[in-house]
Amino acid sequence: MVEDAAQRILVVDDDVALRELVTSYLGASGYEVEGVGDGAAFRASMAERGADLVVLDLMLPGEDGLSLLKWLRTDGGPPVIIVSARGEEVDRVVGLEVGADDYLAKPFGPRELLARVRAVLRRGGANAVAPKEAEALAFGPFRLDVNSHVLLHDGAEIPLTSGEFTLLRIFLEHPNQVLTRDHLITLVKGYERAPFDRSVDVRVTRLRRKIEPNPEAPVYLRTIWGEGYLFSPRGESAA
Repeated sequence: MVEDAAQRILVVDDDVALRELVTSYLGASGYEVEGVGDGAAFRASMAERGADLVVLDLMLPGEDGLSLLKWLRTDGGPPVIIVSARGEEVDRVVGLEVGADDYLAKPFGPRELLARVRAVLRRGGANAVAPKEAEALAFGPFRLDVNSHVLLHDGAEIPLTSGEFTLLRIFLEHPNQVLTRDHLITLVKGYERAPFDRSVDVRVTRLRRKIEPNPEAPVYLRTIWGEGYLFSPRGESAA
């Protein structure tokens, strides 16, 4: 019996053979899967049926994957795993900065992709069934609703990606503690980091843009050089 049988995954890749392999493998694993080959088909599918998770290639004919990701993130959107033959660090960083939840370089095995899919969806599922006593977490003028995944600033909603929500919640649940990058990656992704994995650093940068009065001089989410990050709910600057 497959745990996430009802969840819908949209695979966007112009490589027909790879797209069919991925859709077949994920489908056999119990997911509802649709494959499309370009941005127009992706937009149409999202408008008609939506998705619980998107597997998105960067190199697409016409509108590229980063443009589609930016469009998706204007309204929040579902978690996104980027896949691309362009495996350079700059592509990973740009994808994460735009709002991807994970990045997988081609070539990859379908089992590895399945593990990433399950990890990303598991994070969302675990957050959705949070204990009632932890329905909302507050700091400064902000309030994070852990059931609806909504961040409010004096009542105004601030959009968060799945990865940003998970990371912010981790910080809120570990106030005034130094958390190393390796520890954060394990908590966020559920698996050990790859060498030079900068995903946490990128998400921290994105979070600072959304919660800090001055992202260049953070008072909530501080860097502890040589150690990691420390979250100060009271907004205390470094001494």
